[in-house]
Amino acid sequence: MDGNKLLGEFLRARRQLTRPAQVGLMEIGSRRTPGLRREEVATLAGVSTDYYVRLEQGRERRPSEQVLDALARVLELDPEATAYLHELARLRAREHRPGDRVDQVSPYVLRLIESWDYALAIVVNSRWDVLARNAMAIAFFKGMEYSDNLIRLVFLNPAAHELYRDWEHDAWSKVAHLRAVTGGDCEDPFLFDLIEELSLGSEDFRRMWARHDVRVRSYESKRFRHHEVGDLTLWQETFSINGTYGQQIIIAQAEPGSPSERGMARLGSLAGVTS
Repeated sequence: MDGNKLLGEFLRARRQLTRPAQVGLMEIGSRRTPGLRREEVATLAGVSTDYYVRLEQGRERRPSEQVLDALARVLELDPEATAYLHELARLRAREHRPGDRVDQVSPYVLRLIESWDYALAIVVNSRWDVLARNAMAIAFFKGMEYSDNLIRLVFLNPAAHELYRDWEHDAWSKVAHLRAVTGGDCEDPFLFDLIEELSLGSEDFRRMWARHDVRVRSYESKRFRHHEVGDLTLWQETFSINGTYGQQIIIAQAEPGSPSERGMARLGSLAGVTS
């Protein structure tokens, strides 16, 4: 994947999502395309239109930090999206190769997640492939097609709309997280295959991926409707595993004393977990 092309695609997508009124411009007459015009972005950022066009076309390879910060201000990017913009502009060949990617989970990490009998715990890589799960997570996703990859589950399994009570938000969040953690991963052919599969199989994925939203938040509350234990509200935390490329532990647990905790206890019984 060409880093300059990624930068241009990101700028174009965010420009088209920025309304003139957001940056103090009057919307006079109809516009052929949504959002800001290239010349408007260039003027507001203090660069020439030709320079900005070269950026979107991938022909300008070394934008300065000041230019990137000015573009982030004009396009009203949040800190996460601004950091992503800088990353795209500084892409270099990575030291690892696809064959060097290790998706084997450390036995110490396995022992850790298996010791948690009160929470769902899974290990994923940057593509949302599920590399390991504890007994509670096995019971939670039992019988669900595509549960070996959480983003495939969300977009390709119709039952996900029932499981995730806030499906639109959760689906968007996963796409934005995928965009954030893999935006600079230009050497992973499996990532390209995943994006192609999801794009062909889901109009919703195509719509969300085209926005180029970026999100790396590691904690949030999620609402589920499990077919055996009912409604659950779980607090989810995500932790990076140092020393492994792209691996993370996702933990979801209920508030103590809540109905969701009782639901989790029932799930534990189904999983054969004893506290």
